Amino acid sequence: MSTTARSTSLTNLLLLGQGQDLSSERGVSCTGELPEASDPTLVSRARIARAALGDRALVLGHHYQRDEVIEFADITGDSFKLAQAAAEKSTAEYIIFCGVHFMAESADVLTTDNQKVILPDLAAGCSMADMATANQVNQCWKELTEVGVAAKTIPVTYMNSSAAIKSFTGEHGGTICTSSNAEKSMKWAFTQGEKILFLPDQHLGRNTAVLSLGLSLADCVLWNPWKPMGGLTAEEIRGAKVILWRGHCSVHGRFTVEAVDEVRKRIPHVKVLVHPECQHEVVAAADIVGSTEKIIQTVENSPAGSAWAIGTELNLVSRLAKNNPDKEIVFLDKTVCYCSTMNRIDLPHLVWVMESLVDGHLVNQIKVAPEVARYSKLALERMLAL
Repeated sequence: MSTTARSTSLTNLLLLGQGQDLSSERGVSCTGELPEASDPTLVSRARIARAALGDRALVLGHHYQRDEVIEFADITGDSFKLAQAAAEKSTAEYIIFCGVHFMAESADVLTTDNQKVILPDLAAGCSMADMATANQVNQCWKELTEVGVAAKTIPVTYMNSSAAIKSFTGEHGGTICTSSNAEKSMKWAFTQGEKILFLPDQHLGRNTAVLSLGLSLADCVLWNPWKPMGGLTAEEIRGAKVILWRGHCSVHGRFTVEAVDEVRKRIPHVKVLVHPECQHEVVAAADIVGSTEKIIQTVENSPAGSAWAIGTELNLVSRLAKNNPDKEIVFLDKTVCYCSTMNRIDLPHLVWVMESLVDGHLVNQIKVAPEVARYSKLALERMLAL
C-alpha cells in the first residue's frame, strides 16, 4: 500500500469513528507516488514547483512544522492566524496548509468557494481534536438537557477541534477560542449563560478558569465521554460553573512539575515558559504562560544572556534556539517529543502536492460540508466579534 493510500485509510477510519459522511467532508484525492525522502533533488524540485505555481498558491506553515517545510512557507503562524491569512488571500486558488486536519478545515470554512484547501498528508490529524467526536458531544448535550442545565450552558470550543465540533458550538450559541483569547471568550460566555462547556482541552479550560477568571478548581468538573453522564452526578453538574471535556494535547500533557524543578536546579537563572495546554500544576509552577505566538515574542524580546526552559513542541523550541543564539534555550522535558501527527507533513508530501498541481491534478483537498461549514463559521465569527 502506498503512503497516500495509508494516509487516506487512517483518516477515513477517524472520520467514520466520528460518524461523518466521507463524501461530504473530502474532495477526491488523486493517486500518485511520493518522492523518496532521501531524494537529493527534493529541495530543487520544491523550488521549481513553487515558482511554477506562483501567486496561484499560498503555502501556510504552522510553527510546529519541520524546518524543511517552513523553508517553503509563505506565512508561518498558529492555526487561527494561518486560517485568517488564507481568508485574506482571496486571490490564491490553492491553499496548501502545512499543519493538521482541523486547521485545514478552518481554512476551508473561512475561504471562498473558488479556493481549494489542500493538506499534504491526509493522516496529519490531531489527537486532541480526535478526543471529542460529534456523537460524543451530542450525547453530552442530551444528558445536560436531561439534567436541566443545557439551556444555561454556553459551549466554548478551542480552535484545536474538528469542524463538526465547531459546528455544534455555533448551533448552540457558543464561540471558538484560541489559547491567546480563551479568557475573553470565557468571560463573554458567562454574560450569555451560567455555565460553560469547554471543548476539547481540559487543561486550557481549567487554567483559564482558575488562573485568569479567578474561579476555583472546585468550580470545574471533568466530563468523561466514555462514562454515562460524563462520570458525574446530577448535583456535580448543577453545581459546576465550567464543565471541562476530558481531552488534552499529547505533547503539552507530557510536561511535569518534576521537569520544572529539575531544570531550575540545573540552570539557576532559568525562566520557565510554557503553553496553557500544559497540566495545571505545571502552569502554576511556570514563570510565564502563553500561546505559541506569545512564547515566540517573549523569547525574541528577552535580553541577551537570558535562559529559557520552554514547554511546547520541540520543532518550535529548536527553531527558537537556532534563531536566538545569544540566549540559552532548552526543552523543558529531557525526553524528545515532537507532535507526531504534525510531523507527517514533510518535504516529500509537499513536493508531491505542488508538482501535482503544476501538472493539473488537485490532490488531498479538504472540503467541509456546507451545513457544517455554516455553523462553524458562525462560531468563528462570534470569536472575531469579541
